[in-house]
Amino acid sequence: MAPPELALPGRFRAAVFDCDGLLVDSEPAWGRAEARLLARRGHLCTEADRQATVGRSIDETVSVYAERLGLSGEKVPDLRSELIDLARDEFLAGLALRPGAAELVIALRPWMHLGLASNTDRPLVELALAGTTLARAFDVVVTGDDVADPKPAPDLYLLACRRLGVRPSEAIAFEDSVAGVLSAKAAGLTVVAVPQLPGLAVDVADFVVGSLADLVGRP
Repeated sequence: MAPPELALPGRFRAAVFDCDGLLVDSEPAWGRAEARLLARRGHLCTEADRQATVGRSIDETVSVYAERLGLSGEKVPDLRSELIDLARDEFLAGLALRPGAAELVIALRPWMHLGLASNTDRPLVELALAGTTLARAFDVVVTGDDVADPKPAPDLYLLACRRLGVRPSEAIAFEDSVAGVLSAKAAGLTVVAVPQLPGLAVDVADFVVGSLADLVGRP
């Protein structure tokens, strides 16, 4: 259950959500895309690979795999394009919402400004949300295309707060990855971590819950 000291909307004027793995159940899709990327080159995608890439930007993920595959820098753009294509194929099959995602967003929307901050490229974010009830739920959407330094740098959260017209101290962030938690904390937001993979070191978050559903209906 959620910690009793966390009240929503409480003092917060805005909430900023991650997308992959938090709102939409896309981490298995990313896992399959990355596994196919490596399998085409005779490699297995391990749990260590997923731990190293979850929540990271596409560029950082591709860099991890390029190094693992021994590819030169000139091959990285092609590897990135291939991963995007594989992920798009997965997303086109449709993605389910995570438990409590729609309910929490709907409950908070009348009381707070809502933003989305994702490391993923905007076309994939839009595709992930397109078939869900959250496609038009956010006042502001910022993605990896909008900043030079993605999560774990604070830039995405700072940009989201600026566009929402609130100070970071007035906003609460919901994240499922280490990179996302570090990003939101560095930007000055209060952070709720909802880790989707076991073993993620998210203790720096202000609150850790098992599911967004734990927060639905809280005062």
